[in-house]
Amino acid sequence: MNIQNLLRTGQAAVIDVRSPGEFNMGHVPGSVNVPLQEIPARMNELKAIGKPLVLCCASGNRSGQAERYLRQQGWDNVYNGGSWADVEHLLETA
Repeated sequence: MNIQNLLRTGQAAVIDVRSPGEFNMGHVPGSVNVPLQEIPARMNELKAIGKPLVLCCASGNRSGQAERYLRQQGWDNVYNGGSWADVEHLLETA
């Protein structure tokens, strides 16, 4: 299943890995802010979501780092959605 289908059907959670300040300036409605550097400490919180995770940031760089880290930890259902604007666009066109 692709990212857009996961988002459209509500099967995925959107995790924004930008800083709180960046997140507060604009974000995908319903997304959860977990800054990149906090991911290791918040793994249990992320697991508790119980859905595939679509990660986003400003450009796709930090979300790519987060995806690589989570995959190295054995996670399969994590996806780099790119920028938060890209993810928002996918939701709007879904």
